[in-house]
Amino acid sequence: MSALEALEPIFKFIPEVKSPVHREDFNEKLKWTALILVLYYVLTQIPLYGLAPGAIDQFAQLRAVMAGSFGSILTLGIGPIVTASIVLQLLVGSNLLELDLSSHKDKSHFQATQKVLSIVFTVFEASVLVLTGNLVPIDGSYTLLLILQLVIGALVIIYLDEVVSKWGFGSGIGLFIAAGVCQAIIVGTFNFFPTSEGLLPGIIPGFIQACAAGTPDLSVLIPLIATIIVFAVVLYGEAMRVEIPISHGSVRGHGRIRGAVGKYPLKFVYSSNMPVILTSALLVNVTLFANVFQKIGVPILGHIEKGKAVDGIAWLLSTPNLTMFITEPIHVLIYAIFFIACCMLFSYLWVEISGLNAKKISEQLYSSGIQIPGFRSSKRQLYKILKKYIPALTIISGIYVGLIAFLADLTGALGGGTGVLLTVGILHKLYEEMAEEQLMSSNPLLRKVLGGD
Repeated sequence: MSALEALEPIFKFIPEVKSPVHREDFNEKLKWTALILVLYYVLTQIPLYGLAPGAIDQFAQLRAVMAGSFGSILTLGIGPIVTASIVLQLLVGSNLLELDLSSHKDKSHFQATQKVLSIVFTVFEASVLVLTGNLVPIDGSYTLLLILQLVIGALVIIYLDEVVSKWGFGSGIGLFIAAGVCQAIIVGTFNFFPTSEGLLPGIIPGFIQACAAGTPDLSVLIPLIATIIVFAVVLYGEAMRVEIPISHGSVRGHGRIRGAVGKYPLKFVYSSNMPVILTSALLVNVTLFANVFQKIGVPILGHIEKGKAVDGIAWLLSTPNLTMFITEPIHVLIYAIFFIACCMLFSYLWVEISGLNAKKISEQLYSSGIQIPGFRSSKRQLYKILKKYIPALTIISGIYVGLIAFLADLTGALGGGTGVLLTVGILHKLYEEMAEEQLMSSNPLLRKVLGGD
C-alpha cells in the first residue's frame, strides 16, 4: 500500500466542490468567475478582529504574489496552497511519491493530498504569524481568535480556488493574484485621497500636485514607467512561439494518408509563470521558518527585527531594491542566483508533473494522428523531435521568467515586478481560454469536430 492510499480514509472527510454535471456555456463560466472575484474583493475588506494596531507586513514585497491582503482574514492568501504544491512537486520529482498523473486515480490522490497539505500549512502559517509576533493581538485572550480567523480565511480561499477551477475560467490562484496586482496598480497610479500631510499618494495625482507647486520630480514616475516596460516585455514573451511543422495522417486500410500540413506551436514561456509563484512562496516560507527558529532561540536562518530580516540566510533571500544593487551587491547577486535557479528547478518539475514533457506530448500527438513531415510516423520519432525542443524550452523559460521577475522587482514596479509578470501571463492565458470557449459556444459543430464535450 502506497503512502497516498493510506491517506484515503482521511480524503473521505475532506469536503470538495463537485464538478458540473452538465456542459457549461460561456456565460455561466463568466458568471461564476465574476462572482468569485467580487467575493474575493469583499473578503479582503474584512479586518481581523482583535488585531493590535501598528502591525508590520514583513511580506509586503511578495504580498501581491501571495494574493493576500494584510490585516484582513485573507492575510495568508494562496500561501498554504502554493506551499503544499511545492512539497508535493519535490516529493514526486524525487520519486519519493510514485504517481502517474495521467492516471485518473493517481491524479485524484494528488489533488486530495494537496488539499490536505494546504489545510495543514494553513494552520501552521496562521500559528506562526500570530505566535511569533507578526500579528499581535490586543491581548493574550485574542490569540486563538486571530489564528482561527486566519485559518477560516485561508480555507475559504482554498475552496474558492476549487470553484473557479471547476466552474469558471482559469484557476482561482491566478485570478486572485491578478486581482490583487491590478488593484495595487490602479490605487498606486490614481489614488487621489490626500494623506494627513495633504499629499496625494497616487503617482499621477502626486506628480501633478508637485508640478503645480513648482517642484516637479520625474523620479516619482519611475515605478509607473517600470510597470509599463515590464508589461510590454512579458507580453512580447507570451506571444513568442517555437513552431514545429506537422501533418495529420488519416488511417485507411493498412496505410496512412497524409493530411493537411500545419505547425504545432510550443510557447516560449513553456512552463508558464508557475515557477515564479512557487519560488516566491518558497521565499515567504524561509522568512516564516526564520521567525519560528528565532522564537525557539535557535536563529539558524537569521534574525528578524521589526518584521524584516537583518542577517543570515533570511536576509540574503529577502527581496532587494535598486539602491541595494550599489550598496549591497553581494546580497543582490546571491538573491538573483537563488531566485533564477529555483525558477529553473520548478520549471522542470512543473512540466514533468503537469504532463507537458516530451513523452506525454508525443503520446497525445500520435494518438491524434499527428506526424512530422519527412519522418516515419511513429511515437518514438515524435518523441525524438519534441525532445530537441521541450527540455530546452523548459529550462530557458524558467530562466526567462526568473530573470524578468528579479529585474522587475529591482525597479519597484507597481504591484511588485513579480506581480506584474504573473498578472500579464495570467490575463493572457485567461483571454485565450475565454476566446476559445466563446468560439466553441457559438460553433457547436466546431466543438464536436475538435473533440469537445
